[in-house]
Amino acid sequence: MSEYQSDLLRLLDERGYIHQLTDAKALDSLAATTIIPGYIGFDVTADSLHVGNLVQIMLLRRLQQAGHKPIVLMGGGTTKVGDPSGKDEIRKLLDDDGIASNFAKIRDSFENFLTFGDGPTDAIMVNNDDWLGQLKYIPFLRDIGRHFTINRMLTFDSVKLRLEREQPLTFLEFNYMILQAYDFLELSRQHGCKLQLGGSDQWGNIVNGIELGRRVDGTDLFGITTPLITKADGSKMGKSVDGAIWLNADRLSPYDYWQFWRNTDDRDVGKFMRLFTDIDLAEIARLEALEGSEINEAKKVLADAATAMAHGQTAAEDAAKTAQQTFEQGTAGADLPVLDISEDEVSLLDALVGIGFCASKGEAKRLIAGGGARIDDEQIKDGGHMIGITDGNVKISAGKKKHGLLRHI
Repeated sequence: MSEYQSDLLRLLDERGYIHQLTDAKALDSLAATTIIPGYIGFDVTADSLHVGNLVQIMLLRRLQQAGHKPIVLMGGGTTKVGDPSGKDEIRKLLDDDGIASNFAKIRDSFENFLTFGDGPTDAIMVNNDDWLGQLKYIPFLRDIGRHFTINRMLTFDSVKLRLEREQPLTFLEFNYMILQAYDFLELSRQHGCKLQLGGSDQWGNIVNGIELGRRVDGTDLFGITTPLITKADGSKMGKSVDGAIWLNADRLSPYDYWQFWRNTDDRDVGKFMRLFTDIDLAEIARLEALEGSEINEAKKVLADAATAMAHGQTAAEDAAKTAQQTFEQGTAGADLPVLDISEDEVSLLDALVGIGFCASKGEAKRLIAGGGARIDDEQIKDGGHMIGITDGNVKISAGKKKHGLLRHI
């Protein structure tokens, strides 16, 4: 039984989102009696967010589900600086055109998770370049910079990590935590924002913003961080052997997105359902208790729910149908890529390149040598293997999630 009185903290606690809280009692009381605007910042360093960002997106969704107001802060300004948190190296900086292009593409994906509008609990999206881009350097240092000591800034993990590993930390990046704290101050002033949410690596930045609000405006602000989300094997959530699991369909197809969730480790099914779907907690308890081959049905439920949330119900149903056709019925799934071949046979190297699973024959050779290539689910390690395709469609696979069909014409 949750110790919290507010729907917000009770929901976050029951589903496993809470790692750290500032003044939990006061925040719980406030959330129980008023609508709290809360925000999370997203830098626009790529043209799509990925599964590694998903727990933060879901935090905003939970905020709205509990009757509060989500603020999506797009880092059009801070992207020009680069967040050093959790990074060993300096980020590549984007120009204004690159940032604007990424901003537009990322914005669409949020529509699938949040309800935007003008109502009291409708989500809004703001760009911190609107105020950061207008700052005058000397007045900013005088009015805001004086509230930060170098002594304390050196104790934060984002700085300590670089210094301990003797990696460069530019003065530009060193300013990031001040700019993020200033974001919280501006959102408090402009939108009445009381709460910042983020990953555990953002704790220091969040505390900075809370203290800045108190010192400059005498405002009580709050923070919540989530635990680092890892998979049962210890690897970081959001990465796979094939790279990032993107949320935008033009970067990763709904079918491949569905397959990512379908391949969840048995031990992670319940946790991922709580974090990344709206499935009822009682139903999750039933599903995660399944054993043996029955747990695969729970994984399909997880994949259906996660894909429907990110790409819509129709896309989820199509992905599930394609998976069933391909893996259970042995027929061609409609969503799988197809390579038409006019000859009676084709080399595995040419097939992997032609269908788009490998960028070159060299990459295909490495995939084959590493055991990642399969023909009709049979592992092939011979780089000179020839595939006969006169008897119908042949399934070709690269790794666990890339599957396609060779079709004789």
